[in-house]
Amino acid sequence: MPPLTVTDTLAARYAAVRAFTEHLCEPLATEDYVVQSMTDVSPTKWHLAHTTWFWETFVLQPYAEGYTLYDEAYPFLFNSYYVQAGERHCRAQRGYLSRPTVEEVLAFRHAVDEAMGHFLDAFDETAHPEIADVIEVGLNHEQQHQELMLTDIKHVFSVNPLRPVYRAHDHAPTLDPGPLAWVSFEEGLHEIGVVPGGTTSRERFHFDNEGPRHRAFVEPFAFGHRLVTAGEFMVFIEEDGYRNTPLWLSEGWATVDAEGWTEPFYWEQRDGEWWHFTLQGMRRVDPHEPITHLSYFEADAYARWAGARLPSEFEWEVAARTVWDGNGLPEGNFVERGRLHPAPAEPISQGDGAPSTPRLQQMMGDTWEWTHSAYTAYPGYRPVDGALGEYNGKWMNGSFVLRGGSCATSRTHIRPTYRNFFHPAATWQFTGLRLAKSL
Repeated sequence: MPPLTVTDTLAARYAAVRAFTEHLCEPLATEDYVVQSMTDVSPTKWHLAHTTWFWETFVLQPYAEGYTLYDEAYPFLFNSYYVQAGERHCRAQRGYLSRPTVEEVLAFRHAVDEAMGHFLDAFDETAHPEIADVIEVGLNHEQQHQELMLTDIKHVFSVNPLRPVYRAHDHAPTLDPGPLAWVSFEEGLHEIGVVPGGTTSRERFHFDNEGPRHRAFVEPFAFGHRLVTAGEFMVFIEEDGYRNTPLWLSEGWATVDAEGWTEPFYWEQRDGEWWHFTLQGMRRVDPHEPITHLSYFEADAYARWAGARLPSEFEWEVAARTVWDGNGLPEGNFVERGRLHPAPAEPISQGDGAPSTPRLQQMMGDTWEWTHSAYTAYPGYRPVDGALGEYNGKWMNGSFVLRGGSCATSRTHIRPTYRNFFHPAATWQFTGLRLAKSL
């Protein structure tokens, strides 16, 4: 599929984002669409319907003259957590919805796409910037669900004894990225958060939790030049890191004990070798690739074992801005590449036998990076009015911030100010870590 660019119109981007959602469904059989393998996982069919409900609820019904609701039952079935948008079906029971069928949900999508096409053909963004901003939310919302679709179907396939392949991908032999090097940053007062402004909705867009822009003082620190690798994490396991109580936070140790964790999620041993489940099926763990599917507790324990720590989200943002200037799209291993799995960092080049100055790698793409920052509001934060104000603000308790995106994230979706968040025990997303230390 042709990649999106920074200059595409709203109509073109709508068509491309919606088409990419269905492109991700191409490897699936009908039976795959309806499975809910745990409460955190939603069936693929539900994702298809929910993202369509979003367009119908927040764009077509309030703004498209003469639009009538496609089906009166669908708002109840496919609302997620927007209390102000009406009653909702129980999240844990989304897998019970054998009806409407996949065919009926796709018909719903295509009807809404046709209505949105007519609406966008006649839409003037400059005359209605407030509507354009809602459309931007919808585009980014659907990209979030594309990532969730992939991580959810990975879990669904992982609990199937056949361990199906979602999409095959040839992985070339990898090179050892070499030992971890450190990139230093001076202390200073920094502007954190999104820069307001821009004439187009795309330039203006950010999620409300990325602002307001504010100042934060950062002490001198250093970052690992790349993500922690699976091979490095194997040493942590071999040295009994999962049973070394002093390494773990209290709740983390209780979780390890209760869940019986002895290795990362999706890992298992076969004849003394580590294997893991991927979207390409079962594969030997490549020691050179980044470790992924770690909880916050595991990332924090590993960092402590390694004599380092997790970064703050402010440190991460300061570092990320040195490798991304915002004039184009970020470089990295994103969903568009089709690898759907973290890729190893490049080895640090050696010139005339002397190591070169290390540069930051893998800041965007590959894995979401845990920070030690609790997910809470920036100074002066205020959610937007109405049901869309429930998007981020009401989740600001009990989670930690992740930065950088993953191999399942769209390249057009991520930026240095983007704040993802999960509960500390979550492991089914592509979550990894980068080490930091104070200077």
